[in-house]
Amino acid sequence: MSRFARRIACAVLLACATPFAAHAADAPPASREQPADSWHYDLWSHLMSPYCPGRTLLDCTSSQAAELRGWIADQEKLGRSRAEVEAQLYQEFGDVILQAPKPQGFGLAAYVIPALAFLVGGAVVAIFLRRQTPSAPPPPSAVPPFDPDIERRIDEEMKRDAPRA
Repeated sequence: MSRFARRIACAVLLACATPFAAHAADAPPASREQPADSWHYDLWSHLMSPYCPGRTLLDCTSSQAAELRGWIADQEKLGRSRAEVEAQLYQEFGDVILQAPKPQGFGLAAYVIPALAFLVGGAVVAIFLRRQTPSAPPPPSAVPPFDPDIERRIDEEMKRDAPRA
C-alpha cells in the first residue's frame, strides 16, 4: 500500500472514530448535589427537548422545558422508575424526544444509508487509487538482436583495423 493510500486510510478511520469519542465526552459530570442513584439529571441530558428543536432537555431555555425537567425530578422523588418515566414521555411526545431514531422500520434507514454510503465511497476511492498507480515497466530483455548485416560490417571493420603481426 502506498504512503498516500495509508494517509487516506488513516484520515478515514480518524473521521469515523471522532463522533464516538465526542459522544463519550458528552457524558454529564456527576453532580455533587445529586445522590449516586439519581437518574433525572442523566435523563435530562439524554432526551431531546420537544420545545427547543435540536437541543437536549437540559440545554433548552424555555419555561416549558423547565417545567418538564421539574416534573421528571418530581417523578423520581415519588419513586417511579426511569423506564416508566421514559415510557410516559415517549407516549406523550413520540420520536421527538429521542436523540437517535430507533433501529427499526423507517428509522433503520438512518443507520443503513450512511454505512452503505461509506462502503460505496471506499470502493470508489480504492478503484480511483488503483487506476492512478502507475504500472511497473516491463523488464528489459537480455540483449536485443542485431541486424546480421550490421554485425558483418562491424566484423569487417575490426579485421581491417586489427594490427598485423
